[in-house]
Amino acid sequence: MHQTSSRLLRMTDDERPFTRSYIWPQYALLFAYPHRTSLFISDPNNSCDFKDLFSTLMVSLPLTPHRVRFRMIDFTFTSDEAITNLGSLKFSQSNRMPDPKDSSRVVTTTTTTTFSMAKEMARSVCQKFFEAKFIESVESKIDFQNKNSVWQLTPKGIHILERFCSRNGIQSAHVKAVIDSSRNPRQLVILERDIDTDKLHHDEQTVEIIFRRFVGATVNESLSADSDSIHEFSRSDVGVRMIKHKPSNARPYEHVFTGKATVDWLMDCCTMVDRREGLEIGQLFLDLRLITPVDARAPGNDTKFVPTKQAQYYVTVHGQQIAGWTEFDDSPIPADPNSGKSREGAARDSNSNRTNVIIRNPSWRLLYREFLKDTMCEENLSFYLEVQEFRAQYTAAVSITGDHKIETIRETLAAAYGLYNAFLAPGSPNELNIDHALRTQLATRMTRAVGDDTAMMQSLVEVALLFEKAQNSIFKLMSSDSVPKFIKHPKYGPQLRGLDAAAAAAYVANSNMSSSRSS
Repeated sequence: MHQTSSRLLRMTDDERPFTRSYIWPQYALLFAYPHRTSLFISDPNNSCDFKDLFSTLMVSLPLTPHRVRFRMIDFTFTSDEAITNLGSLKFSQSNRMPDPKDSSRVVTTTTTTTFSMAKEMARSVCQKFFEAKFIESVESKIDFQNKNSVWQLTPKGIHILERFCSRNGIQSAHVKAVIDSSRNPRQLVILERDIDTDKLHHDEQTVEIIFRRFVGATVNESLSADSDSIHEFSRSDVGVRMIKHKPSNARPYEHVFTGKATVDWLMDCCTMVDRREGLEIGQLFLDLRLITPVDARAPGNDTKFVPTKQAQYYVTVHGQQIAGWTEFDDSPIPADPNSGKSREGAARDSNSNRTNVIIRNPSWRLLYREFLKDTMCEENLSFYLEVQEFRAQYTAAVSITGDHKIETIRETLAAAYGLYNAFLAPGSPNELNIDHALRTQLATRMTRAVGDDTAMMQSLVEVALLFEKAQNSIFKLMSSDSVPKFIKHPKYGPQLRGLDAAAAAAYVANSNMSSSRSS
């Protein structure tokens, strides 16, 4: 069986490519509409994630050695290869599922996702990949005008490709060779974003967490604080490059770094794809008094972040405390005299409350995601959040009226199949640990063919209920296993100041809500 889909690239309101990963509707209509051979999605809300498009392109390229200045560079491609492939991109993937008519048999389905764009548009998208620091020129080129220019993935690009392949179960030999290479940093600072707008969260806690990664656990001292190397920052576990400075009464700091190095580190080591976001974070570092300019005499220097080589900054005393370089002088937060009883009542369910608070708080969620990635179970959080998004999509779909209702139901069901195949199908790339009976229910429901429109609507309702059960199961697993380990971890525990107080407050709020409902 074969299915083809065609997708568009989604953009934000400020013309920046959407960076959040979306539920791909691969495999979507295979069982719902076995007779249907093509699916064209034109709704921008279902369009392709920028990182997915990049990764799909990389999978389609041979990534072979190319000669540059008398030496061969592994895992490279030319401008012409990238533009040609992107202009008519096809990505095929196979998936195995039980036969709906005979559970003892396995049906292998092949899904082909296609992108089609004019040559100049393809060139422009490739330029966006370069500006996002996904790829770099082996010859120090800055555009795709020369068709023979040779390019390679940056460490950041390799990591993004690895996450895509892990999510979709891709094991192509040429891609695996790139991922297994020594240039893979194995980690990036995964920034949390608003579901609807794709904008970064700018709350103080989140900025402070990014800042700790930015300056590092210890000073990354260098003879030069800035360079034009294409390998400027290839590891996110090492802070920005700083120059040693001899302190004096007038200048009582020991290290300085440049505004350009700040944005370069953020672009190289975080999941942001637009330099404007690096400027935003640099400005927030300055606004929160985590850094301050060396020369604050010029008008506006102390209030406006400047991303140049000439602008030098140093970490403030407050910034050193946030970074963990020095200890806080803060006294402990006083206990709420009214919280004693609520804490006693919440003790039994404290980990569930903590899990709820962690998931809803972007800064703690960022830390929790890092922890889960370290412990090889990030898929639990990813699934929980994607079901949240699916449930919102489902609620909107069943509420809509008019001529587009059936098409919306169909697309929502498509998203459900994509989510199922990524996390819940037997042998899926990120198969979750859920109850066997629930897994059987899901397999039975997902492999059952759908007939008319009424049956499709009923099918979507049943799938949504099963996903909610699976989501609750994963929530309980996180609450009983990973969250207790997370809050006790020496790396993350000290950064969770106020978590227990927030969990206790959430418990009280939920208790009060339950009481008001019962009365």
